[in-house]
Amino acid sequence: MTLKVEIKPGERIIIGESLITNGGTRAKLFIEGDAPILREKDVLPARAADTPAKLVYLAVQLLYLKNGDAALLEDYRSLARDFLDAAPGAADILQDIDNCLLTGDFYKGMKQAKRLIEYEEPRIHHV
Repeated sequence: MTLKVEIKPGERIIIGESLITNGGTRAKLFIEGDAPILREKDVLPARAADTPAKLVYLAVQLLYLKNGDAALLEDYRSLARDFLDAAPGAADILQDIDNCLLTGDFYKGMKQAKRLIEYEEPRIHHV
């Protein structure tokens, strides 16, 4: 199946282990294969992972890019346990992330991890 991706001028996209930066005009890419693909808007740079939920998201993002690397999975599990200890109310979201990771759907796991960031934001700003 071919994936069609349109990228804006100057937008960056990760395909596999390559960072691709678009030139000065809008571009259409037709991608065949199953390499991980991340648009710039979905990428969380490591330096921006400054809260516990963002660290969880970063761990899931790396799992997606590295196709479920076992060492990265252990990092995620440790971060998820710490988050759950601090915020038991997030158990359902963390379970949803875990379910995605168990089935190998790392991209969907990233989407669930975004929910964790949304859950955390009002609580972190309240403190």
